[in-house]
Amino acid sequence: MARALLIIDIQNDYFPGGAFPLVEPDAAAANAARVLEAFRDGGEAIVHVQHLSGPEDPFFVPGTPGVEIHASVAPAEGELIVQKKEPNSFLGTELEAELRASGTDELVVAGMMSSMCVDATVRAASDLGFTVQLVHDACAAPNLEFGGQAIPGAAVHGAFMAALGSAYATVVDAESLTDR
Repeated sequence: MARALLIIDIQNDYFPGGAFPLVEPDAAAANAARVLEAFRDGGEAIVHVQHLSGPEDPFFVPGTPGVEIHASVAPAEGELIVQKKEPNSFLGTELEAELRASGTDELVVAGMMSSMCVDATVRAASDLGFTVQLVHDACAAPNLEFGGQAIPGAAVHGAFMAALGSAYATVVDAESLTDR
């Protein structure tokens, strides 16, 4: 089995000072960086996903600092960068073709937002037949509101990790991937 690390949308707008800061993005990015370093040390494939929005959208606008991949997980020379415009990283991109061409059948996923792009991509990857490990502490979510009720980011994140872990992925922590 060939595996690849898929880092989804860890971009500046999700951090303090950005256009849409998440809950504890720095901790998630630090764990993603640990996993990234382990993959680099092991010579394993790495794919960075970068979301690009339209000029009418409030964040990830091309040409702004917020759209850039965060320095903590910045791509190294030769690492694949897939740009997308939809929550699902496979939709309208070359991601599946690139993974199939490299013989990848297992994905390790880290990224942002747990409740949107991570969710959509993990579900799609599983539906496409990839085995998925989701690094829960290398993901972050926003505070949300529904039906007049505030839902803390930690609860949003936990609910999505629980749902994805029930059918679409094996949910793991960064330590289990970096202490081999």
